[in-house]
Amino acid sequence: MAEPRDEDRLKALDERLRAAKAAQAPEPRVEEHYSQAQLAWRMVIELVAGLGVGFGIGYGLDALFGTRPWLMVVFILLGFAAGVNVMLRTAREVRLKDGRETGAERSASDERG
Repeated sequence: MAEPRDEDRLKALDERLRAAKAAQAPEPRVEEHYSQAQLAWRMVIELVAGLGVGFGIGYGLDALFGTRPWLMVVFILLGFAAGVNVMLRTAREVRLKDGRETGAERSASDERG
């Protein structure tokens, strides 16, 4: 059996370990709220990224096959469509998130269906 002095040392060690764990515990996660400007920039960047990727793929394929500018035009249009699709998905995500917070979206959909 452990002597009383050893038990006191073990209790002190246990308290220090608990204090150290409490100090290193992650802070509770705070819900992120984005301003309208941040959301607008996000959507613009998504659209430009789609155009840029489409341009890069089209230009590369045109250089590879020697079909300038046909594939570049096709892939720019596909990139634009993909960018618009991602923008719409982001808008839908924000709308649903705001609807959950306020409850307005849920009540409006209940009235419709």
